[in-house]
Amino acid sequence: MERASSVRRKAMARQLKGEVMIAGEQLRLRLHDGKLIKDRRYHLRTYPNCFVAQELIDWLVSHKEAPDRATAVCLMQHLMDHDIIHHVCDKRSVLKDAKLLYRFRKDDGTFPFNREVKIFMRGQQLFEHLIGDKDSILQLRVEQGVAYQRSFPGCQLIDWLLQNMEAESRRQALDLCRILQEHGIIQHVTKKYDFFDSGLLYQFCINFCRRRHLSELLSESEEDDEDVLILTQEDNHLESPFVLHKSHPQEGSSAFQSDKYLKQVNSGRRRSLTQLHSAGFPPFVQLNSTSVICNPKSGKLLSRSYTSEELLAPGAPFMKKVLTVIGDDLAWGFVVRGMAPCYVQAVDPGSPAAAAGVKVRQFLCQVNGQCVLYLDYRTVSRLVMTGPRTVVLEVMEPLE
Repeated sequence: MERASSVRRKAMARQLKGEVMIAGEQLRLRLHDGKLIKDRRYHLRTYPNCFVAQELIDWLVSHKEAPDRATAVCLMQHLMDHDIIHHVCDKRSVLKDAKLLYRFRKDDGTFPFNREVKIFMRGQQLFEHLIGDKDSILQLRVEQGVAYQRSFPGCQLIDWLLQNMEAESRRQALDLCRILQEHGIIQHVTKKYDFFDSGLLYQFCINFCRRRHLSELLSESEEDDEDVLILTQEDNHLESPFVLHKSHPQEGSSAFQSDKYLKQVNSGRRRSLTQLHSAGFPPFVQLNSTSVICNPKSGKLLSRSYTSEELLAPGAPFMKKVLTVIGDDLAWGFVVRGMAPCYVQAVDPGSPAAAAGVKVRQFLCQVNGQCVLYLDYRTVSRLVMTGPRTVVLEVMEPLE
């Protein structure tokens, strides 16, 4: 009993941490859209993708995200304590309502992609796939006279994972579901049972599509089970904040990790990660200490932008390749961006993508036989995420 209670407490703590990540990412995307995040100069040095704390506090109060400046500072400090934002030079551990520069860690590649974050992203990818299915297994079901919104029998989720090539065996699918339960992503409807390959009903604990209000961060210790488990029909069309994209992507902007630049990230051993959404992205990628680095001083990742016609023109300085990427338990391990054509922004050196030959700056021509030259990275990411575990990519690689 004591062990079960401890597991539930850990799951709840992880779930609350996930809520902070979602709220932080939703805020980041809104600030990018509002142009509060941009390159700024200070003492003859340019700091990419940062914001002025004082301007952000003004924005939070004017947009009614906080009732006053003191509360707004508390909210941003909460994000700072959870490694969502940081001072551009890491000289301050406290956010001050002053003309100081801060940055979201996802905008400079320093976001800590530990195992818990990767599992959280994996759960988000599965949730979005399930919600998007025409005949979704997430349905209103009754157990012992009580109706549960968007619930599913454990055995049906196992079947779904196998049918969609998200797992290679029932044992592997069962292990994945138990990991998701341990991390507060799914749970038994009455919280009485662990995950079993049976007819017991389970639910997602987190509504990844729901718009978060920053004020929720100050009351995160309170349980709000009904709110996170109920989705409206309108919610089904909202985009999750962890897909690999911004609301209005532009050339030279980053997909999931960064809108302009990549930085080296020491993330430890790679276990698994979603991707692509990715924006997701996932679709998500982890950058290890040996990952490709794009130095902010060197400019954009691409020397210039290319049109689809330029890629296909006779004599174009590109070489076509066909690559087969077999995803592992949780990821493919690469990030794409670009309006059309899209290209590879980052590759985890220990990932299936790296093993298959996927490289930074490759342009995507086809995904599983479908032409994607005229699609933006948002659509391409969705094709990867909702497709089979084995992805066949046709790419155009620049000639050296």
